[in-house]
Amino acid sequence: MSVKIRLARRGRKKLARYDVVVADARSPRDGKFIEKIGTYDPLTVPATINLNEERAFDWLMNGAQPSDTVKAMLSYRGVMMKKHLQIGVVKGAITQDQADQKLADWKKLKDDKIQSKRDNISKSKQDAAKARKDAEVKIKEARAEAIRKKAEVAAAAPVAEVPAAPSEAEAPTGEAQA
Repeated sequence: MSVKIRLARRGRKKLARYDVVVADARSPRDGKFIEKIGTYDPLTVPATINLNEERAFDWLMNGAQPSDTVKAMLSYRGVMMKKHLQIGVVKGAITQDQADQKLADWKKLKDDKIQSKRDNISKSKQDAAKARKDAEVKIKEARAEAIRKKAEVAAAAPVAEVPAAPSEAEAPTGEAQA
C-alpha cells in the first residue's frame, strides 16, 4: 500500500483551509485517511502551518511520500532537513549530536527570518494606516479652510440680488413647432 502525506480541503467556498493527512494514495482527496497530522491556512499572511512535526517525521522515515505542497511545507518547518540529517546519522556520516546541533541552528535562523517577515508586514500595515490618516487630516484641513474663506467672503460682501434667469416658457426657442 502506497502512503501519501497530502492536503484534504476543508472550509467553505473561497475560504479554504486544509488538513495535512496521511492517506492511502488510492483514496480520494477529501476521503478516508490514516492520520491527521496538522492543518494549513493559506489565507493568512504568512500562511499558518500547524504541524505535528514528530509524527510527520515518523511517517517520512517509514516511507510516506509527501505531495509537492506538503513537501514545501515540511521543508519550511524543517522536517525534511531533519530527515536528511537523520539519514546521514544512519549512514555514519555525522553523529546524532552534530545532526541535532545543525537542525537547531537552522531552525533558529528560520524562526528569526519568519519573525522579521511578520514584523515587516505589521510595520507596513501601520505605515499605510498612518499615511491614510495623514491624507485624511490634510483633506479635512483643506475643507475647513475653504469653508472659512467662504464665510469670510459672505460676511465681507452682502449678497446682491441676482436677477432670476427667464423660465423655459419665456425663453425664445430657435426651433419651429411642428
